[in-house]
Amino acid sequence: MYHHQQNTQYPFGGYPYQPQAYYPPNRGHFPHLFHMWRQQPIRGQATWTEGGPVTQCGIPWSENSYMTVAVGGNAPYECGEAIKVRYPTTGRELIVTVVDRVPGYPANQINLHRQAFEALGANLDAGVINVEIIPSPNLEEEKWGKYLLEVTKIAYPGYNVVDYSFVNKTELSPTKVREVYDFVLQSPTEKIKIRGRVTYNPNTDRVLSFNLEEA
Repeated sequence: MYHHQQNTQYPFGGYPYQPQAYYPPNRGHFPHLFHMWRQQPIRGQATWTEGGPVTQCGIPWSENSYMTVAVGGNAPYECGEAIKVRYPTTGRELIVTVVDRVPGYPANQINLHRQAFEALGANLDAGVINVEIIPSPNLEEEKWGKYLLEVTKIAYPGYNVVDYSFVNKTELSPTKVREVYDFVLQSPTEKIKIRGRVTYNPNTDRVLSFNLEEA
């Protein structure tokens, strides 16, 4: 079993196998390739940790109800970014938040908090599992989508957000814009779909109203 308490080092010793290094296209030299790569599922491996009191992102492991992850120092994910992790063995997916960065860690290797690892249906004794890492640039580029994501997680305790999609954006007036997103939530007993709507003033960035509705 792979298990540790410190989150500043992630030694390869103790893994059932050592993952191969994986490097994404250079963002500056090949912007188009980088953008295409960002939207593709990446096959990699995930281990688990109990986390620790300090992270390079300054974000606690308890963020997002412990659905959190550490990534490589050269991985193209930002601190606080949401990424999707899929475990093909069980078919389960999770949206996790990046809370730590580890220099020298391969870009296709991640370290999930124990609770996220278990939420995927993985056995802790496995230590390391094969996963698909799916970057989520669409939501990250839409701050109001991320706003609704946070509201949804608070409104539905005990559920994990496993998927989301942008629906539409409507300019109702020069001072009123509405954006709509769909979220898929999973609990131990059911999967539900939530439609979130937020209306805001684009000039002041103030929220005028929002609502969540089960589909």
